[in-house]
Amino acid sequence: MLKRLFPAIFLFFAALAQAAAPTPPSVKGRAWLLADLSSGQILASENAEERFEPASLTKLMTAYVVFGALRDKRITPDQQANVSERAWKAPGSRMFIEPRKPVTIDELLRGMVVQSGNDASIALAEAVSGSEEVFVGVMNQEAARLGTKDTKFTNSSGLPDPEHEKNPQHLTTAGDLYRLSAALIRDFPELYARYYPQKEYRYNNITQLNRNRLLWLDPSVDGVKTGHTEAAGYCLIASSKRGERRLLSVLLGSTSEAVRAQESLKLLNWGYQSFDSVKLYAKGKVVKTIPVWKGEAEQVNAGFAGDLVLTVPKGKAASLKAELLSRQPLIAPVMQAQPVGVLRVTLDGEPVGEHNLIALDAVPAAGFFGRTWDTLRLWLK
Repeated sequence: MLKRLFPAIFLFFAALAQAAAPTPPSVKGRAWLLADLSSGQILASENAEERFEPASLTKLMTAYVVFGALRDKRITPDQQANVSERAWKAPGSRMFIEPRKPVTIDELLRGMVVQSGNDASIALAEAVSGSEEVFVGVMNQEAARLGTKDTKFTNSSGLPDPEHEKNPQHLTTAGDLYRLSAALIRDFPELYARYYPQKEYRYNNITQLNRNRLLWLDPSVDGVKTGHTEAAGYCLIASSKRGERRLLSVLLGSTSEAVRAQESLKLLNWGYQSFDSVKLYAKGKVVKTIPVWKGEAEQVNAGFAGDLVLTVPKGKAASLKAELLSRQPLIAPVMQAQPVGVLRVTLDGEPVGEHNLIALDAVPAAGFFGRTWDTLRLWLK
């Protein structure tokens, strides 16, 4: 299952096995995962594809959908939202919104992210989609688009469903939560930075602290979300940025607030201490010039759509080898961002992965005589 979902990661781990990969620490939790978001590589995991109830980690997808609505100008931060009786009476953690008392989208987001308010989650869902049921449909559509194939949401808050207590439907995996968290940070960096590092929030004359203890314990941690129900246990997704590297840990089913913080910090520190991130090529840099046939230009510059970063065990950067292979013959027209080759990377002679080389410019097709001449040359070649 894991090999089908993460083939490139499997190649990475095969290489690490040959290179005496660092042994991860023992972690107290039902499932966990550590990833380097700088390279998109999973460094270690356990039970990452086993399905569990996510509790308030659900609110990450709620935030993702709301952030999308803000980006698309369907709502605004200062827009006032109605507070329905359903939102007002939501059980569990709350920000204490009230009917007929004005509350803005910005306030609801802080109440959901910082205070983990179930009432805020429902009010945001209703503000964006008209009803929580419709909003949940959007959550599941986005989950599918992001490739979180083992995830299903039935509400916007993560509250347990009493009707399905023995057969829960609201489920996800540590691997899917990694994908979702990475997408949230990647797709909405400014909104992430605005809401997730906040340590406390005061609303309705009530101040509540962010339940993510790592915001106080480690200054490099700037998120992400906690969750807890009796069925889910104590959960924490933590993100830390030290220098140019950002690591993300996912911990499900730990035994207490203190333990989930301690174990998450243990994972993050192990990741920084045991691995290095190596930038092979910068975004948009010309790394190869490839011949083009039947085009207005005889060659095209090729590079990568983003920074190409790999994470390797400490001291192994010098063992990385890269081979650029272009697709030949490359026939015009060539579109900008079209794949035109492959970078094959090995570590100590073992394959790490393959990365698409793209055209940095477009090359239109040549006129009749140019195409005819190159057709003859290709035939002779």
